[in-house]
Amino acid sequence: MNPEALSDDKLFSLCQRYGEEARMWRQRFAGLLPEVYRRHLYQRRGFSSIHEFAAKLAGMNEEQVSTLLNLEKRFHDKPILKNMLVSGEVSVHKLARVASVATVENQDFLAAQVENLPKHALDTLVKDMRLVSGELPDVKNQSSFLPGQELKTKFELVQSSEAADLSRLIALGIENDVVNEFLELKQKGFDLNALLREFLEKRKIEIMEEKEKLAAGIGGAVKPAGRYIPAKIRKILQTEHGVKCSIKTCNKPSREIHHTQRFALGRDHDPHYLAPLCWEHHLIAHSIDVKVHEKRLEFMRDRGS
Repeated sequence: MNPEALSDDKLFSLCQRYGEEARMWRQRFAGLLPEVYRRHLYQRRGFSSIHEFAAKLAGMNEEQVSTLLNLEKRFHDKPILKNMLVSGEVSVHKLARVASVATVENQDFLAAQVENLPKHALDTLVKDMRLVSGELPDVKNQSSFLPGQELKTKFELVQSSEAADLSRLIALGIENDVVNEFLELKQKGFDLNALLREFLEKRKIEIMEEKEKLAAGIGGAVKPAGRYIPAKIRKILQTEHGVKCSIKTCNKPSREIHHTQRFALGRDHDPHYLAPLCWEHHLIAHSIDVKVHEKRLEFMRDRGS
């Protein structure tokens, strides 16, 4: 075959095909290395180390080999993940991403996610799991107050304790004229916390009432023709969640609206069961939905047998 005689489309197609095949065989080669290492086969074939063996036969560098052997040890009591590693089903890089949170109990769940999710979504999933377990601090919910930030308001003589009460408002980006109003109310004896809680509670009630109205309309005579989510529903979701992912520990922009109850079943856009998500959490949500659906079908088949 002469590459010069190929069209652009044919040349690109061959590059894709050979690239995929190269990745597949490289993964399968990598899966054999733990057993090669255990038998010291590399020594009997004249190689000074397992690293030289992998480098000369498959072009793997020392870090890749060390990562692989370390994973094989970490998965010794997790047969599902270990089998994925030694069979070459998925890349070492994807398995390495979940190793820090893998347990005997969650290995089945993680195996499904490794198989279905891209690397960036796996990183997000692992971060979420570590937050839930308490390994990582919830940075999003910590105060963003900047030490030494000045209160540039007309109340220059306000007591330092009062300034401290409002410093977080400034750190959140609230403009000076609004801060000034809060300071006036505080000096007149108003409880600022009570005022803010009243506002937040009123906001929750208004959102809930609007969602009830929209849900009543959807559940009545009118059903959506397709998957397009009407503007009114998108608007109330943005009012409730803003423009960021609705997962509390995530601060990424929302990109997709996820049906927490499968659209194929209800075929409606009830806002109670919609959640704006970033790309990563949307992929994770669908991956988990697929796993749950498979388990349900398996249960139904078992009952029928």
